[in-house]
Amino acid sequence: MLWIKSLHIIFMVTWFAGLFYLPRLFVYHAMCEDAPGKERFKIMERKLYYGIMTPGAVLTVVFGVWLWVGYGFSGDWLYAKVALVLILIYYHYYCGKYVKAFKNDANQHGHVFYRWFNEFPVLVLFAVVILVVVKPDLLAIVSEL
Repeated sequence: MLWIKSLHIIFMVTWFAGLFYLPRLFVYHAMCEDAPGKERFKIMERKLYYGIMTPGAVLTVVFGVWLWVGYGFSGDWLYAKVALVLILIYYHYYCGKYVKAFKNDANQHGHVFYRWFNEFPVLVLFAVVILVVVKPDLLAIVSEL
């Protein structure tokens, strides 16, 4: 199972690299004013989304489910992590919508929007790592509040 855990972490890092970099490309693309530059960003965004991020996301989920089944993890920390992963999949989907919008020259957002959009996966990463490493008893924490 350590091989599966290693592959899960490797593909998670790959996925997050894309989740961090693609919105940054959106920032620069939204600021770009010359046609050759815009075409270059379209190619970079497409290759990153379809060639790196999406395979990374799929394999992260596959190996994560494999770990879940193999180890039989349970606990509220795991359900919180799964909820965050589902939110991240939705975020990934939205990245794809923005890739298509830029591809069709139909972007409706400015670079400031994408700068804020770029911060979301950082927050999710912090939360997921804390949940996996600390494995807090969330129900006990909530009941104390």
